[in-house]
Amino acid sequence: MKKLVKIIVFVCVLSVAILFSCKQSENKETILKGTTTILVDETLKPIIEDQIAVFESKYDAKINIDAKSETETLLALLKDTASIAVLSRTLDQDELRIFENKKIKPRITKFATDAIAFIANNKSKDTLIDLEEVVLFMKGKSKKFKGLVFDNLNSSTVRYMNKLAGIDQIPATGVFSFKTNEEVIKFVAENEGMIGVVGLNWLYQPTPSNSNYVKKVIVLNVKGIGKSSYFAPTQNNMAEGSYPLARDLYIVNCQGYSGLGMGFASFIAGDIGQRIILKSGLLPVSVPTRNIIIRKEIEKKDTK
Repeated sequence: MKKLVKIIVFVCVLSVAILFSCKQSENKETILKGTTTILVDETLKPIIEDQIAVFESKYDAKINIDAKSETETLLALLKDTASIAVLSRTLDQDELRIFENKKIKPRITKFATDAIAFIANNKSKDTLIDLEEVVLFMKGKSKKFKGLVFDNLNSSTVRYMNKLAGIDQIPATGVFSFKTNEEVIKFVAENEGMIGVVGLNWLYQPTPSNSNYVKKVIVLNVKGIGKSSYFAPTQNNMAEGSYPLARDLYIVNCQGYSGLGMGFASFIAGDIGQRIILKSGLLPVSVPTRNIIIRKEIEKKDTK
């Protein structure tokens, strides 16, 4: 009898173990399966939402977006809040050293070129802006503009423009900041004379709630420092290096194993992902090819 009880207990334990093992196997993350969270620089959110929507439609994967300012995104990445991030810059040596100490080598994939765009109310008669004047304004040496409007003090656009101007922080007067690119577009659409500084992606792919405001702003052509010509932030101008405020985009994978970070990075840098980039108005790293079939003879269709 005791032997029978032992056998029954053994079978029950074995069954539970097998069930648990199967459950673990079902939930295991691979490069094309499972659930993960991606940290995203808020200025790049629209294009990543598009990429994720297509990726999820093709694979048994669920990717959650956590959109933050650039500074918050990097802090969360370094603190292991999530292991995948989309940024408008690569990691610097100090950041790489932190992962090196964790025995993790980040995989960094460049996947597109974006741009910082200047916008004005569509009632403005001036469609041109001199980048040198913007820099002087940020240094407090010019009163050329009524005001500059940024998305967030910790954003990638503020960091980029501060570096360009050679200042540590934006001035206390004449420069305003909100929290998101949507708020900047709305403010400029409702206030004449203000110049907004936003990620180009938000203008090409506005949210439904923001689309009406995008129609009320214009994108300004920019003259680079020391240059003589003005250029719009178009794919062609970014490709030729003519637009002075272009910036490369990266997906940083610090998972340290073959998970969704690797799969999503491969997807976004692959043919389908690059086609999504091209359609979005940004510049893909590799322009997808188009196959053209040339027929020697034209088919004659019976019109009867």
